[in-house]
Amino acid sequence: MSEIAETVDVEVPVGLVYDQWTQFATFPEFMAGVVDVVQHGDTRMTWEIVIGGRHRRFDAEVVEQVPDERIAWRTVDGVTHDGVVAFHRLDAERTRVTLRMRTVPEGTVDTLGDRLGLVRGRVKDDLRRFKHFIEERRTPTGAWRGEVPPRQ
Repeated sequence: MSEIAETVDVEVPVGLVYDQWTQFATFPEFMAGVVDVVQHGDTRMTWEIVIGGRHRRFDAEVVEQVPDERIAWRTVDGVTHDGVVAFHRLDAERTRVTLRMRTVPEGTVDTLGDRLGLVRGRVKDDLRRFKHFIEERRTPTGAWRGEVPPRQ
């Protein structure tokens, strides 16, 4: 299992940053390798990704969501990973975004890529692109401010 933690400071208020992150369908615009994200209701989605030239499709679900604070997810089939993205208000115009993710590499290619830090590098670059995306827009493409309580 691989654990990744990356952080980026964004020059946008926390509410706007959070609102944009809830718009999973826009992830292909700033996440390398994400081809498509289709939302099925408030908490389920299907992802299509390309990693190492291989296409993969998997379902994930949001398992906890607190507006302006955090969104946690886990996969339910296909690939094995889970994580949480946290939003920290630094001041009225700045937000710290921290993404923590655990993945289980599948096969030799994934294991080698993990050992070489390719997944960590991709996450870091994705956060950098997200920062640019929301700072340029200064407004989210949409928002979902519902809560998903943690499961006991």
